[in-house]
Amino acid sequence: MLSDEPARALLTAPQGESLKARWDRAILATLAYHGIRREELCKLKVREISSGRTGCCSFALGKEEKVRYVPVGMKALRLLTEQLKVAGHKEDLEGLLFRPVRNRVTGELNKSLHPGSVYQDIVKRYGTEVGITEDVREFCVHSLRATAATNALAHGADIAQVQEWLGHADISTTRADV
Repeated sequence: MLSDEPARALLTAPQGESLKARWDRAILATLAYHGIRREELCKLKVREISSGRTGCCSFALGKEEKVRYVPVGMKALRLLTEQLKVAGHKEDLEGLLFRPVRNRVTGELNKSLHPGSVYQDIVKRYGTEVGITEDVREFCVHSLRATAATNALAHGADIAQVQEWLGHADISTTRADV
């Protein structure tokens, strides 16, 4: 789990207004605020943030065919909606939300990000830039899940609700994460 200062540093690490920097900020915010798995992030569709009123949207996520709904935080929603306008696929409701900015191999951009790339090219890269490394603090994508859960509980969320958001079958798993 990340404390407030390293979490803020990580979320602001992608600098500039390039398409890549904007997407990286949106990806980090989505992981840190919602506690979703990187595989789930890679499968999110545009419709999942475009279907509701501002602040009332939710991600439909699932592991092993279980579907759960996670409310979208306002900061992440703002980053995502702004970025969809810039990226140009806001109207592609059935399309993937997060797509590659460039593809040096095939040039195909209308595909999902690879979960390994989310870790290596975004989470680990920016974590290293701001001084958070797995060697020092056991930092990984799961750390962002624990950060989201801990922050939700610290701000008054019920542990049973956090368990549901994280998709844990047993509440003891949720307790171990925070």
